[in-house]
Amino acid sequence: MAVSATLRGTILEIMVDNPPVNALGHAIRKSLLEALEAGARQPEVEAIVIACAGRTFFAGADISEFGKPPLDPILPDLCNAIEALGTPVVAAIHGTALGGGLEVALACHYRVAVPSARLGLPEVKLGLIPGAGGTQRLPRLVGIAAATDMILSGDPIPAGKAAELGLIDHVAEGSLIEEAHRWAQSIADQRPLPRTGERPTAGDAAAIDRYAQAHARKLRGQTAPQACFEALRAAIDLPLAEGLATERRLFRQLVDGDQSAALRHYFFAERKAARIDGLDASIEPLPIETVGVIGAGTMGAGIAMAFLSKGLRVVLLETSAEALDRGLAHIRQTFETGVAKGRMVQDDCDQALARLSTALDYAALGSCDLIIEAVFELMTVKREVFARIDAVARPGAILATNTSYLDIDEIAAATGRPEYVVGLHFFSPANIMKLLEVVRATRTSSRVLATAMALAKRIGKIAVVAGNGYGFIGNRLLARRRSEAYELLLEGVTPWDIDEAHVGFGMPMGPFRMSDLAGVDIGWHRDPTRVENVRDALCAAGRLGQKVGRGYYDYDEKRQAAPSAEALAIIDAFARSQGRTRRDVPRDDILERTLYAMVDEGARLLGEGIAQRASDIDVVWVNGYGWPSYLGGPMHWAERTGLARIVERLRVHGMPVAPLLAEKASRGERFDDPQAA
Repeated sequence: MAVSATLRGTILEIMVDNPPVNALGHAIRKSLLEALEAGARQPEVEAIVIACAGRTFFAGADISEFGKPPLDPILPDLCNAIEALGTPVVAAIHGTALGGGLEVALACHYRVAVPSARLGLPEVKLGLIPGAGGTQRLPRLVGIAAATDMILSGDPIPAGKAAELGLIDHVAEGSLIEEAHRWAQSIADQRPLPRTGERPTAGDAAAIDRYAQAHARKLRGQTAPQACFEALRAAIDLPLAEGLATERRLFRQLVDGDQSAALRHYFFAERKAARIDGLDASIEPLPIETVGVIGAGTMGAGIAMAFLSKGLRVVLLETSAEALDRGLAHIRQTFETGVAKGRMVQDDCDQALARLSTALDYAALGSCDLIIEAVFELMTVKREVFARIDAVARPGAILATNTSYLDIDEIAAATGRPEYVVGLHFFSPANIMKLLEVVRATRTSSRVLATAMALAKRIGKIAVVAGNGYGFIGNRLLARRRSEAYELLLEGVTPWDIDEAHVGFGMPMGPFRMSDLAGVDIGWHRDPTRVENVRDALCAAGRLGQKVGRGYYDYDEKRQAAPSAEALAIIDAFARSQGRTRRDVPRDDILERTLYAMVDEGARLLGEGIAQRASDIDVVWVNGYGWPSYLGGPMHWAERTGLARIVERLRVHGMPVAPLLAEKASRGERFDDPQAA
């Protein structure tokens, strides 16, 4: 049975076993409530312990039920019933108590947890607020400041911290079940019962206001945080019943809203991205313990740190001692800064650096299980490097390229083992950015692909498989947006008007601020006499971006950007040389032409088989390029906007329409709907 009740002496133990994470679906809620009420009616039961089998306490509500008609008992009613019981109830927590799981624990009269347990209310990450009393009971237990931080960040806290806050009554150093029983026995006669909902909320609304001010930029445009603030204020101003009613009203509004739908879409999209169509799930990944990294620049050093911090050994190779020393110094400084800021402990830093060795000779890579290059983005350079790797790598070693755009089949052809070549496109800074595009070349073996995906998970990356095509997934859409943005410049739209439109949409920065940050000269042919586009014109004038203090914008000593009259004059001069004249372009047209072009390019990727599914494109753009997660990614956003509208507006603007996009729009289908036979 998923829910069982066992009387041990005078303590009733209710055990829930609903793998994999003991989600609080309807059947569990119903059986749990029945067991609790039956236990409370038994005169011999002095206290009740709620515990879970498997690897975790309740890890949350059943997300698949969101948006569907509710089935009684709903989670708020279960929590209210637990708190109202006349028999003391103890939650025995291991693993994680998240979302609805923590709300159940908050409704219990006492909470016991193992030291490794983590507790949190992550609903805001799904565009929601806690909907079963979390916004009302947590502030009453830990105070408004701590509750605001927990609810608005959505991040779990460890049991030790929870105990300091008063969220946990006892940390069990031994057997959780045995200590929970002993705790239950020790408090069985204590009255009145410590019902969380009957406590006053410590603190005032100033704590909420301070949080809102401090995180205003991060929370911009999102509806769930504002609802959280309103619910938390209700916990200060209103009795529990009225506060719960406010929370429930806000929760229902959010569940039915676009942002929560987008975030729930993204939640499942990230999990689907790990699945590779046509790949046998039984394939055993190759063992990877030592990684060779060629290139100690910013990208190579970041890749090395990504592996070092997760326990792998790294051999870092460069062509000169000076370059190697710079890379090593950067790695050491980054790790030491992490220690200083509390992101890692000194022992972990020391061990990571101990796993790093350096070399100037390719022969040092001979024992590596995986070798990845992070050298200059030029095909001749990549092929030369791969030929040299091929000559020294052991049989069975994986050879990987970090190229952003280049043809991996052509790179693989420089080796005698193309089946062992794969693309591992990290995003900068590679030790921080979560996204990893795993690029399957024509002859990449299934085992190598499975190994790359397993390795990505091991080092904490969100991996998305892409086919071998120019720019893969992320940069292919980026190039399409950039192309349309350049066209807008030639029509007289300023870089800052285009950027402001994108920031207003929800992007962290627009295409031209992004270009300045990365370097306007990335991909430039470096011939100042050859001016074929706006970028060439700026580079020829020495406007290479933020690193030199001038690009599309001018930058002061603090790297603050300001519109540049010089850049605008260069752009206008180039536009005139192309016979172009200025015209007024409405802000909505700026967004349609740049963002709808990305959607069209995404449809082309799907049609060509470069992307497995539309949701994979969403995962890439949310994680790698700053697309707002509360808009779900470009393809989900397009479906919510209406594919028929996008097709219509693309045609109005005289822009091409991908066959797949036109087909899906005409049929009223979604991108990931199965193709008709």
